[in-house]
Amino acid sequence: MEQFFNKYLTAVKETDTILYTGHVTAIRGLMIESNGPRSKIGELCTIKLSDGRKILAEACAFDGPVVKLMAYEETKGIEVGCEVTASGHVLRVPVGNKLLGRVIDATGKPYDDKGPLETTKYYPILSDAPNPMTRAPINKRVVTGVRAIDSLLTAGKGQRLGIFAGSGVGKSTLLSTIARNTNADINVIGLIGERGREVLDFIKGNLGEEGMKRSVVVVATGDTSAICRLRAAYVATAVAEYFRDQGKDVMLMLDNLTRFAKAQREIGLATGEAPAQRGYPTSVFDMLPKLLERTGTNDKGSITAFYAVLVDGDDMDEPITDAVRGTLDGHIVLSRALAAARHYPAIDIMKSISRLSRRVTGKVTKQASDKIARLIAVYEQNAEMINAGVYQQGASAEIDEAISKHEAIEAFLKQEEEDRCSIEDTLDKLSVLAEIEIPKEEYVEAPALDRKTTAEIVDERAAAENAKSSESSDF
Repeated sequence: MEQFFNKYLTAVKETDTILYTGHVTAIRGLMIESNGPRSKIGELCTIKLSDGRKILAEACAFDGPVVKLMAYEETKGIEVGCEVTASGHVLRVPVGNKLLGRVIDATGKPYDDKGPLETTKYYPILSDAPNPMTRAPINKRVVTGVRAIDSLLTAGKGQRLGIFAGSGVGKSTLLSTIARNTNADINVIGLIGERGREVLDFIKGNLGEEGMKRSVVVVATGDTSAICRLRAAYVATAVAEYFRDQGKDVMLMLDNLTRFAKAQREIGLATGEAPAQRGYPTSVFDMLPKLLERTGTNDKGSITAFYAVLVDGDDMDEPITDAVRGTLDGHIVLSRALAAARHYPAIDIMKSISRLSRRVTGKVTKQASDKIARLIAVYEQNAEMINAGVYQQGASAEIDEAISKHEAIEAFLKQEEEDRCSIEDTLDKLSVLAEIEIPKEEYVEAPALDRKTTAEIVDERAAAENAKSSESSDF
């Protein structure tokens, strides 16, 4: 009986007995201005229209008594004098196991036709990153099911990587392959600013029924408001944080981070911020690390994150690409030239790096992957000479080996979208290709390294100092 009334008791406790109200005074482009209500940045407000409809909006900036709001829906029907009511809280997302297999929007409401979400627990979408002193070390491999990544760019549980490419090179396809084949417990997928057509294509065509059973998808299509596209990334991150706090290994995938940054650019410029780098205001570069640092490990579970980044003009030094690459633990670069040559996934191994790969792979596996990477580099460095027929066989044993194994390496790195490559199959092929026998104990995961957290090291040093002090006092 008590369980039946819990949701009503929670609703009563969370209800604010004082309502702060105001009224709309102007609409300037994307921004709605109102005189009041008393509110705080990020607080949800409701705008009541003359026909009785209500529109959800968020307080984004203040100018004296003027509150600047961004609506989550179309602003059609809003007029001067519409009542604005503050809710007293920021956006929260419903969480729980009932979310698995569901599609939700940027406000945490169901986006599919499966009925209401049966959960009474909520997580705020705005929260701090885990305390760096209590983060668990990253020392175990996460399997993505993509040969090129699992062999040469190995990712660890709790690592954060970016997939960088221009438009139409295969970012979404690569993410869907990882979502289907990963050995993580749960997938959380954020589709930020995607075309409406691609949402169902991704869910039914790419993710599939089996992948969807252990996934939560957050959607904000390109035709939604800037605040929707912005907050969808936070909603996806909050859902991943909930499952991490339950001790799960979560795979978070955001497609894509550039549209998140552009949404904040729209909001920042509308609120009066001055443009800084290529039209992006400084708030964009403040928000990016705050969002990205929330993933990774904590003292309960892990969030391995893959962020797709749309590289404008294929310029790897443009501001968003540069800022994200400097924050993450690695970057996977997709090459337009490889995609044009029908080499999928179009991963440019020489331009990509996983900063933790050597920590999460075994000693012999490292030797094998290093050898293949070196042969790729040797071939690329001498490709012009080889293709022109200038190189004479026998002049260099290393170049000879690179040439003889070039086709086999290319075949190893290619993978059809529907192919599922187990870690056993990947390491078997890597072992044959490198002619180095990888021990079977390295197939499951890298030997757990005895790495201590910063907090443990500090505690040990403090204990040692205390022991030393007590010894000195004995004399």
